Amino acid sequence: MANQVPVAEGVFTWPSDEPQLIASERDGELSFPARPGEDERLLSRRGTLWAFTTQQFRPPSPPYDGNDTAETFQPYALGYVELPGELRVQGRFTESDPEKLRIGMEMEVVVVPYTTRPDGTEVLTYAFAPVADAGVDR
Repeated sequence: MANQVPVAEGVFTWPSDEPQLIASERDGELSFPARPGEDERLLSRRGTLWAFTTQQFRPPSPPYDGNDTAETFQPYALGYVELPGELRVQGRFTESDPEKLRIGMEMEVVVVPYTTRPDGTEVLTYAFAPVADAGVDR
């Protein structure tokens, strides 16, 4: 297996079979990603789809640093998932077909490949998967 690392330390629990996003809490207010110097808090793994859109073209580089090119780019969906009693978190979705997404559907945090570094290290990030798909390896 290739060496795997998270896209950034302190964004989600890794390694973990049940990854959770890491927020910070100060005076009862949550922030994601966590702010330095504040108390860390693990967020719920499941929430509901609140809003979404699709990205149909490769974002400009920089800041986008994926391994794809304009020719190999695959459209993806992204949006907000509301974690009950906590906050709304923006992220990519594992499902890119807008016909298969609906506001209010249950979503779950998963860890997925983001890019591969020149040395072969696989960089992982979090995404949201429809609950029916959450147990499927990506």
